[in-house]
Order: sequence, then C-alpha cells, then structure tokens
Amino acid sequence: MTQIKPHGGKLINRTLTEQKRKKIIDQASDYQSGQISVDLMKDVENIASGLFSPLEGFNCREDYESILYKKRLSNDLPWTLPIVLDTDNNDIKEGDDILLKSGEHIVAVMQVDERFTYDKRAFAEQVYGTNDAGHPGVSKTYSMKDTLLGGKISVLNESETPYFKYAMKPAETRNLFKEKGWERVVGFQTRNVAHLGHEYLQKSALTMVDGLFINPVIGKKKKGDFRDDVILESYEVLIDNYYPKDRVVLGIFQTEMRYAGPREAIFHAIVRKNYGCTHFIVGRDHAGVGSYYHPFAAQEIFKEFPDIGIEPMFFMSFFHCHKCGGITNDKVCPHKDRIDFSGTKMRQMIEAGERPPADSMRPEVADVILKSGKPFVE
Repeated sequence: MTQIKPHGGKLINRTLTEQKRKKIIDQASDYQSGQISVDLMKDVENIASGLFSPLEGFNCREDYESILYKKRLSNDLPWTLPIVLDTDNNDIKEGDDILLKSGEHIVAVMQVDERFTYDKRAFAEQVYGTNDAGHPGVSKTYSMKDTLLGGKISVLNESETPYFKYAMKPAETRNLFKEKGWERVVGFQTRNVAHLGHEYLQKSALTMVDGLFINPVIGKKKKGDFRDDVILESYEVLIDNYYPKDRVVLGIFQTEMRYAGPREAIFHAIVRKNYGCTHFIVGRDHAGVGSYYHPFAAQEIFKEFPDIGIEPMFFMSFFHCHKCGGITNDKVCPHKDRIDFSGTKMRQMIEAGERPPADSMRPEVADVILKSGKPFVE
C-alpha cells in the first residue's frame, strides 16, 4: 500500500545512537548548557521524532523571517509557525555545541549555527494577527528573551509522560496505520472533551476514509481549558461505547497550544501529515481564542497552500434539529428549530455541577467530567 510522504519527503530522526549519547553524557561537564522550559523540551522531542519534519532544529534567521512574512520555509515549503529557542545567555556563541537541559535532565545537544535578535512586535503581529497582549500567544511572545539561537538538535534523553501508551511517534503511527490497512486516514485535532457535535463531525469524516486518528493536544493550555487527563479519559469512554474499535486510533500530540488560529491550523495539518494522515478535519474557529479570528479564517487560509500535501476536510456549523430528530448541518437541513452546540454553555453547566443534556453530550462523557471534580486548568 502507498503511504503519504512526510512533509518535505523524509521523516526526520534526530535521536543519537546509544554510543554517541553515552559519550556526550560522559563529557557533559565540558559543554556549556542552557535551561529550556517544558514546552521547549517538547518542541525538541517533536523535532527529533520527525513530527516537525522537515525541521532538524530551531529556526535560523532566514527560515524564521520567511515563516513570518511568507508562511513558508526559505526553500518555499509551507510552514506557518516559528519554532524558536530564546536565550539571555551571552556566553553562547555561534559554532558552539551546547546541552539543552530541563532542570538537571539533559534533553539534547544543540549545534548553534546562528545567534540573532528579533522584533517581538513583528513576531506577534505576523503569527497571531494582533499585538494585543490579551492574546495568550502575544503575551508569551512579549515575555520571551531577546535573542534567538538557531541550529540542529539531537536528543539524548526523552522525558517521561503519564500518558505513555498514547504517546506514539510518527514512525509508530505510520506502522500502525499500515498494519491496519488504512490508506486514507483523517486526523482530528482537539483541546477539548467531546460533545455530540464533535462526534458527528468525526464520524462524518470517517465515512469517507479508512480510519480516524483522534489526536488531542496534551500540554500547556490557558486557564479554563480542560485538563489533559479529563480530555483523554472522556475520549476513552466515548470510543469504548460509541466507535468501531478497528476504525479509530487515539494518540496524543504533546505540545503547547499556541492559539494562533489560521496559522496554527496549517501547522496542525502538517503535523498530522507527518503522523501519516492523508486528510485533516478543520472545523469552526480552529485553534482560535476569544474573538481574534473570523470563525472560518482557519479554512480560508488553506487556499494559500495548494501544495501542503494533505487534504483538509472543512465542516461548517452543525446542530441538533428537533424536526430532523438528530444532529445535522446547514447543507442538508432547512429547519430553524435547532439547538446549537455551545461549548460555553456546557462549561457553565459543568462548573455548576450539572450534567449537560443528552442531546449535547454523551452521558458517559459527562460522568467522566463531573467525576473529576475540577476538570478545568486553573
């Protein structure tokens, strides 16, 4: 069977052999080191596993500026979010090999090819479409250090995750899809628990392909988003009770949410392409926050990328229609007697300890959320 090629044509692997790894660890005291956050550690691991293919390290200036202003790498390959390492360590020079550490944990060795300054306001305006510090991505950008380091990385030690069985690398998901005989696989990005609208959307997409890859983001989110463990447990119970087991795979994407709206939608599609998906679901307000983006801006942006190499599946609005007697959408339902799926309303009910109605959320999912006590990031 033919499988979709990774972005750029080759699945990157930046993990050292055991012999090289041991040599560097034995000589660790000879290296300069830099501390990185948990989020940056996940970026390093995602580069190393090939999930961010074709990147082999953190962006150098030419790629960084091309991403900002052209939404492409300097070789013209679609890429919409800078993957950068910020520093305030003036002792690190171009040409150095440094160790990247999280606390005492040695994460990777980095070959520093370039050291450069950047304009944070330009970063914010280009990536997030605003310079308003009320936007979580903009706020993070303004808090970054003033210098960026670009260069290749090689991972020495991977971090542990409590969700190990779902933490598959692209090589593993590609093998799994192949074993299942799936040639057409649709990826679904989420940072939420599933309501019936999400289920309808996923199953609608699944009718047109061989398999569904449900791929929630596990990592730092803003206050008020659902906790990682609640998201995963809600999907476990949903799949167990309402999905054909041989048609669905649940796996996690360990990264932070950037809330970059349309640009992040393209980034999310590329990542799922690297996992081995041929199709990617793009719904309303994908990766949005507040009212910073038009509800369908994340669908419109795909017109700029006919060469992205993964097929987007666009879904508009969907709702529960009383006359039709179930969930449907504007393309096929003419009626106005409908209930829209309101994530805000469901959250308010959950916060009050109330169960969302059965025409909005599966009771098993509601039970998982209510049982957790505090399902939201605080």
